[in-house]
Amino acid sequence: QVQLVESGGGLVQPGGSLRLSCAASRNKASVTDMGWYRQTPGTQRELVAVIGSDGGTNYADAVKGRFTISRDNLKRTVYLQMNSLKPEDTAVYYCYAGFRWGKVDRDYWGQGTQVTVST
Repeated sequence: QVQLVESGGGLVQPGGSLRLSCAASRNKASVTDMGWYRQTPGTQRELVAVIGSDGGTNYADAVKGRFTISRDNLKRTVYLQMNSLKPEDTAVYYCYAGFRWGKVDRDYWGQGTQVTVST
């Protein structure tokens, strides 16, 4: 019943742009925070950006000024606009969303989408 479907990854040249999308399944739960993490082989997953239900945002220092997170509450979708991409941005990007059933909160993850920044 709970599913996050990601799209938008791919191969980009340094300085290029990509937009990632992640749609949360419609169910009886409300969606709270939504965000993006990224991970490279052998590394710990790190926070990229998060956006609250009120639109408040927080970014990792490494992406500030280059990435923009946004959400469409009607579509239950979170986006990550990535500009001025660098090779070090190469990673698998995972979206997440918090779901709330009454007083119970649980986080769920997307399947991941590969972003490769290279010539």
